[in-house]
Amino acid sequence: MKLEYYKHFISTFKKCIQESKPLNSKIFVGAAAGGLAIVLAIIAFSGTLISDVGGGEFAPFQEPEVLPLQIEFHNLSVLEISEKQATLDIEFIVSNPNFKSVMLQHIKYSVYHNDARIAAGEIGTAPEGFLASPNYYIILNERPSLIGEKFTITNTGNTPELWETLAKNELNWRISGEAFFNLSSITAGQENILKFDFSKYD
Repeated sequence: MKLEYYKHFISTFKKCIQESKPLNSKIFVGAAAGGLAIVLAIIAFSGTLISDVGGGEFAPFQEPEVLPLQIEFHNLSVLEISEKQATLDIEFIVSNPNFKSVMLQHIKYSVYHNDARIAAGEIGTAPEGFLASPNYYIILNERPSLIGEKFTITNTGNTPELWETLAKNELNWRISGEAFFNLSSITAGQENILKFDFSKYD
């Protein structure tokens, strides 16, 4: 509908110019400016861009391609341990190769010792519905960010070997998970997902 209106406007405008008598230059400039403003308004409200001026065709605006974030393991250490629980710190370095900032929504991770999962967590918050969670991270272009959190492991009494290893800070750890990110911080959905897997012996 908007495209037909645009074509009709251009046709009528050209016809008026061809049939009309010479006009005062100020009037002509004013009319041209007004016509241009209308055309720009039509384009803005249609959400499209002109891809072929000669043919008068419109094409949908293409979102720029989102390059994957780069995530590196930085640290896993035991901060405090008692008979009941242990507090650990986990950290990642996240880099952004895109031309603009990227919203890192959240990171899901699992921690293993000798291939047995001993902890799982989530840094940030997954978005709900159409709106993004307010608890996200902005990763700037070419400015790596250190992102992490502290988590606890409860001593169930069934894994004395694990507790002894934690006390010595000698875990044979492996960390796997997913990072969810997008260029937009307004809406949720259609997230980009980056899977990762790190181990002590990489």
